[in-house]
Amino acid sequence: MGKIRLYVPQKLRVGQTVVLETAQSHYLFNVMKLKIGDKISCFDNQSGEYDCEISEINKKTTLLQITNCTQKFEASPDVWLLFAPVKKDNTDFIIQKATELGVRKIVPVMTRYTTAERIKKERFEAQAIEAAEQCRRTDIPEIANSLKFEELLAHWDKKRVLYFMDETLNGRPVKEVFSTGSIPCAILVGPEGGFSVTELEQLRALPFAKGVSLGRRILRAETAVAAALSCWQALSGDWQ
Repeated sequence: MGKIRLYVPQKLRVGQTVVLETAQSHYLFNVMKLKIGDKISCFDNQSGEYDCEISEINKKTTLLQITNCTQKFEASPDVWLLFAPVKKDNTDFIIQKATELGVRKIVPVMTRYTTAERIKKERFEAQAIEAAEQCRRTDIPEIANSLKFEELLAHWDKKRVLYFMDETLNGRPVKEVFSTGSIPCAILVGPEGGFSVTELEQLRALPFAKGVSLGRRILRAETAVAAALSCWQALSGDWQ
């Protein structure tokens, strides 16, 4: 098993003593069975990742001594994921995979055919933190408040390219669009029922929006997210 890695919501520095919150202390003490002298890694979403040694541990309080910096902070590429929330477990999958695939911001978008009505931002944030801890990124994607589709387009920064997944096959192939990809950008994936005719017409009329086809097979929403982000990272992102 690799070294345990935790997000700590405060700026860290070498020589600092860190007091972990109760939930993290419970995890280290009761779940992972760590003891004084054991080492873990911590990152703070602003300065980097650090080696830490446990100096005190019990059910409610754990003290860490930061010994050295192992990785400087690195922001993920400036690509956003805009997605229509689906069923709870599938939305969890989307948050986790988007984090692993390196998006900088995640925005839930309420479209015409979006079925999920309740958006639990705190749950999304917890999912993103856990995924960031596991995939070793030093930043955590921002989880935005949900927006209605029309509101999203009305306030869009036209300098940010908007790629939308077009399952009608009217979009261009990913290798043609993403290989000439721009940063900053965003990838918009619709709900299980797809975009409505009106929504597609609105998107196609926008000069900053580009339709993208993911092929002839109809993908589930969570599959489309993973596929689109993987293609973008391979062709235009930091996988090159």
